[in-house]
Amino acid sequence: MPMEDSNSIFDFEGRPSDSPLVETVWRTRSLDDGSFMSTAETYWEMVICRCQGKLFITMRGPETQARRAPFEKDTEFFGIVFKHGAFMPHLPVSRLVNEDVTLSAAANGRFWLHSAAWELPSFETVDAFIARLVRQEMLVFDPVVEAVLENRPLDISLRTAQRRFLRATGLTRGTFEQIKRAKQATTLLQKGASIADAIFQIGYADQPHLTRSLKRFVGYTPGQISQPDSAD
Repeated sequence: MPMEDSNSIFDFEGRPSDSPLVETVWRTRSLDDGSFMSTAETYWEMVICRCQGKLFITMRGPETQARRAPFEKDTEFFGIVFKHGAFMPHLPVSRLVNEDVTLSAAANGRFWLHSAAWELPSFETVDAFIARLVRQEMLVFDPVVEAVLENRPLDISLRTAQRRFLRATGLTRGTFEQIKRAKQATTLLQKGASIADAIFQIGYADQPHLTRSLKRFVGYTPGQISQPDSAD
């Protein structure tokens, strides 16, 4: 999530997917050279990028800290954000935490995924691509993650639930909740809530605790979020 005015940086479009394993599908084009503050994220995604005639296919995220991300003018991006609990057994999400895994391009507009050449999905054909991944069991879903996030009782041990949560999301439950809280506090501040109200409503111990959390996960202080014009 960029803290700057996204309309001045990107021409952005998103849509839901028919697949229950996909959170959202998006595409965008950069309108100029620049950079934005990319905030911490609990999701992982597949991103296809075209820049100066070159094609890049990457698996990326989750992110456990904010970072400034540069981009070039007229770069096209297309992304598939996967639901919490969806993962590829051959590509552990733990490998993607704070990292990008680049997939190699193949001939005839295809790319290599798990030793096979796949047709490159598009914004319009992504659902068929996801369905094929599911049929070949290259994309699976662990319902334990959903149960944990909804605080539903499980008939497995706490240790087993923690292990499966980590395998499917790449994050511990603690880190997941820290990122979630920082996003909730950011939303409140952006809507005009006072710093004191954000501390109280989200449950931070005090302002220094809130400030440390937002600087790590969002890249800005509470004051900078409340007054975007003051952000660097």
